[in-house]
Amino acid sequence: MPQKILVVEDEPALQETLSYNLEREGYQVEVVGDGIMALDLARELKPNLIIMDIMLPGVDGLEVTRVLRQEMNVPILMLTARDEEIDRVLGLEIGADDYLTKPFSMRELVARVKAQLRRVRMMREEMGNGEKPIEDRLVFDNLVISLTRREVFIDDEVIPLKPKEFDLLQFLAEHRGQVLSRDFILEQVWDWGFSGGSRTVDVHVRWLREKIEPDPSNPNRIITVRGLGYRFEG
Repeated sequence: MPQKILVVEDEPALQETLSYNLEREGYQVEVVGDGIMALDLARELKPNLIIMDIMLPGVDGLEVTRVLRQEMNVPILMLTARDEEIDRVLGLEIGADDYLTKPFSMRELVARVKAQLRRVRMMREEMGNGEKPIEDRLVFDNLVISLTRREVFIDDEVIPLKPKEFDLLQFLAEHRGQVLSRDFILEQVWDWGFSGGSRTVDVHVRWLREKIEPDPSNPNRIITVRGLGYRFEG
């Protein structure tokens, strides 16, 4: 059964181009042109991936992404015509998994789509649906990371994390005590196709610290190793 992709884009020419290229790759594609319809169709379709334009009539793509991220854990690839860092960071903050700035090549978009779908498939296999089951939880004193539920607890209280924050925390925790460079973290957590710089890692580390550190200004779980990267102490 083909994987389903929901394209949320209001430009007819780009709608047609995206549909053609994605269907040629074997995906089932549904297209919608405004934010309200995107919410309804995403809930009905339950797609494997969503391509989301930021600039939409009515409710914009950032708000649609924020709402959907509270309801489902589908990969979201954001499209923006504005090449400004604040748009990219804001999109990632509210839960987008990757982004592309217009204009972009269809070849790169298809590669990004495949990378995100591959990441989800590998994650599910690691969670026990494949041949390599992993431990359900990582425990560090009062910090508990549930891998199958993708939830984090401190003193038995759920700490809400965005999907990419959870991915980053899991990766750091699985490499406890190791100094990891920003470039290595970016490559492993955001996949090879991500075009953002190492600042993306710094921003997400800061968000994580605000949620899991007793004193974010003096962290003792995620340590900065000057000139090298980060080390997770647990």
